[in-house]
Amino acid sequence: MSRRLKRKFQENVKAGKAHGIAPFGYRRERAMDNQGRDAGPRDVIEPAEAAAIRKVYAMAVAGREVGGSDLGKLLGTLADFLRDDARTRDELEARQSWTVNAARLVVAAPWIILILMSARPEAVAAYNTAAGAAVLLAGLVVSVLSYRVMLRIGALPSDERVLR
Repeated sequence: MSRRLKRKFQENVKAGKAHGIAPFGYRRERAMDNQGRDAGPRDVIEPAEAAAIRKVYAMAVAGREVGGSDLGKLLGTLADFLRDDARTRDELEARQSWTVNAARLVVAAPWIILILMSARPEAVAAYNTAAGAAVLLAGLVVSVLSYRVMLRIGALPSDERVLR
């Protein structure tokens, strides 16, 4: 390794910047400073991989508690479990994306119709009053609240920590 490269790695370590290959369970993202400038890469937890690490850790702790003699069988069972878990989560995320897109369409539809109605002068006149503005504002508030509630209801639960 060249001296220049070695020095740059040491500078990155001192500055707390991520360098090298991202460890399993993390992904690299570009960080921004307070002024919105690029502050270099940082490691962010990858939820799907972090769940696998937690499960491996839980199985290792459980294996240690029971003597650890069947570690091969234990890890094989863990691999099967993680594959099933990943398949199920991927299927749920695919179904959730359909639901979220449908909810977006439902929230956007009245506003699209309102835009189309604005081509008619009598519709513009109806909403050009204080009562019309109140109806539009109430519709906007209901749309935003219902969309946020839908996102909260449709969110997939995150995996719990094994040891706290």
